[in-house]
Amino acid sequence: MKSIGSAGFRFSASLTGALLAAACGGAPAPARPASPVPAPAVAPPVAEAPVPVVPVAPVEPRPFVYGVDLDTVQAGRFDQGKMWTFEFPPLDYLEETYGFRPDAAWFEKARLGALRIPSCSASFVSPNGLVMTNHHCAREFVSQVSGEGEALLDGGLVAKDLADERAVEDFEADQLVAIVDVTAEVNAALDALSAAERPDARESLLEEIEARVLLEHGGEESAHVVEMISLYNGGRTSAYVFRRYTHAKLVMAPELQIGFFGGDPDNFTYPRYNLDFSFFRIYDDDGQPLKSDHYFPFDADGLRDGDPIFIVGNPGSTSRLQTVAELEFRRDVSDRAIIDLLRSRMAVLDGYIEANPVEAEERDLRNSYFSLANSLKAYGGQVGGLEDPIIIARRQDTERDFQAAIDGDAALAERYGSLIQEMADLQDQKATQAPGFGAFLAMTSSDLESATLHRALIAYQILSAQQGGAPAEAIDPLMEELLGVPDQAPDLDRAFIEARFNDFVSFFGMTSPLASAVLRGQSVEARAAAVVSSSQLQDSATAVAAIESGALTMGDAALEIVRAYLPSFIGFQQVVAGVFPQEEAIAAELGRARFEIYGTDVPPDATFSLRIADGVVGGYEYNGTRAPAFTTMYGLYDRHFSHAGDADWALPARWVSATGALDLSTPMNFASTADIIGGNSGSPVLDADLEVVGVVFDGNIESLPGDYIYLPELNRSVTVDVRAILEALDKVYDLDRLVLELTTGRLVPTEAEADRARR
Repeated sequence: MKSIGSAGFRFSASLTGALLAAACGGAPAPARPASPVPAPAVAPPVAEAPVPVVPVAPVEPRPFVYGVDLDTVQAGRFDQGKMWTFEFPPLDYLEETYGFRPDAAWFEKARLGALRIPSCSASFVSPNGLVMTNHHCAREFVSQVSGEGEALLDGGLVAKDLADERAVEDFEADQLVAIVDVTAEVNAALDALSAAERPDARESLLEEIEARVLLEHGGEESAHVVEMISLYNGGRTSAYVFRRYTHAKLVMAPELQIGFFGGDPDNFTYPRYNLDFSFFRIYDDDGQPLKSDHYFPFDADGLRDGDPIFIVGNPGSTSRLQTVAELEFRRDVSDRAIIDLLRSRMAVLDGYIEANPVEAEERDLRNSYFSLANSLKAYGGQVGGLEDPIIIARRQDTERDFQAAIDGDAALAERYGSLIQEMADLQDQKATQAPGFGAFLAMTSSDLESATLHRALIAYQILSAQQGGAPAEAIDPLMEELLGVPDQAPDLDRAFIEARFNDFVSFFGMTSPLASAVLRGQSVEARAAAVVSSSQLQDSATAVAAIESGALTMGDAALEIVRAYLPSFIGFQQVVAGVFPQEEAIAAELGRARFEIYGTDVPPDATFSLRIADGVVGGYEYNGTRAPAFTTMYGLYDRHFSHAGDADWALPARWVSATGALDLSTPMNFASTADIIGGNSGSPVLDADLEVVGVVFDGNIESLPGDYIYLPELNRSVTVDVRAILEALDKVYDLDRLVLELTTGRLVPTEAEADRARR
């Protein structure tokens, strides 16, 4: 939100960071909490007693766990992962491990065949612009192209002929065509400045470089975009140049029941039996299928246990370079608050969907619920890992080695020696505002917050600006923002208001000044009902009209809620808005120190930029038994019949009727040791010849701590095998047109022509 004159203020109540699916079961992702925005520039409008501080209880040291002396625990070679960048491919490691040394042409083909799409990864899989990704990456578009009376999310989309492919909106596919290393330029400019000046100067400098590089590649009209990518928290900086494709059509997406087979119970688990795939096609500006010279052909022969694989995609975000103190703060405060938020809002959505199934489908609330369920499981797994003292001990060992390396060099010690401790001190400062990290999450999220309270937050700023004499041109952007808040059904709006009030009570206490000011002696339910029944902010058009006519005043019921929580919110923001810039500056310095000490031997954290991860196909020990490297269609039907009557494992009708036609020994899913995270959803899984052997869609439950540590003995990525895709397209969906294209590269316009060609 923009600052409005000297009488105005600036604040944001967005989710303290983005909810990225922390692994591949849903949308990205972005992963961990990021910084709230700056605190308001004016004093709060009403007085309130100081917010009580809820101290974070320290975790008592446990020297022996499971019979292990924690002081002897050591970090593993790949604790910080194997998400290699294309700037610094690990050629010696690959040769040592797999016996082959890829050349520049191999990496170029891998880079140009890969794509980044909204929240996910994808790849070209034919010379005709055909793109493969996950079903869960396409769900939004499946709902988007459903016509009146259609339920394509449930029934699936099968474009029999080329003419049946359905155009999608708001689709972007980015192909990385160039990487420009600007590290030396950036570091030279920043080293001449003080530590306090560097953050703002860095932001301005990167904007200048981005504009310059874009101009060098043809400017804004060239269909290129440039993104500045910081690796090692700023230790390295590159300009990534993308060719952006925006004309796309949906070609094929199976039914939700097979694309999300097993539902939430199976999410982040293995063995799996899922066909989480879909196909789009990119079209050129003339409306013809794009000629995609760089693509990954299907390997219909597939893999065997122990074979090496390579995953090329865009992992969203990891925290493997965070300090132990930062991880402990997440464990004790911020990530726990996110878990509470997700549970609360899922309950709201679930109740509304059950009571209003038709309206919920029109508003695409099932997809919202699936995304939240995915995030809840991911965050739960992450916090569970942070509660494992052996994992923390491994991270502590890494940190001790890093500190020792800094201290062992006089120049490094002078610049970086105190930074880890300074970061720990900042976590202590944030802990004084622990209630705010729970009470003020997602206050401007259309999926997680009441639209009425969201509008009230914006309207408060508008009225304050008007009272302060701000000119109309300064207020216009806020009016546009107000109009942009999507309407909600009254019952859903009221339920979200109740959830927000319960947040205030849960984190600050029923008798706190905040809760008392909000509830005014009423119950949560009664107060929420009163707001909904009397506020003029229940829809955007009415809200704008009330502001323009002068009818809206600070006495509006929803604005009274803002006035009640604003003092506590401002107190929270004033602390964290001072801490976060310092955290970012320290993280950047530590990232530079890591690069100076370790170079490219340690991969940087994920940044939703293109990476290549290696691994081998393999099962693993779990739950007292062993998970197989591959599952088969036999297991798919076993799950269906063994869970008879359970909707999560109920196969679609066409799958039940196709049983006799299928080769049930066909591999369905497989597990590998490749290092992935949210954002990798839809990434092609390739063999050494850069042929597609699968599309990755998930990780096992043991992979969830992968946000901050990679454990190859436990961590598994889960992939749809291309043999299952081809078998399903042929025997279940009778889509010979697509089978022909995937196996030969030949594009034919009709299913009838494909039938003749395959006879």
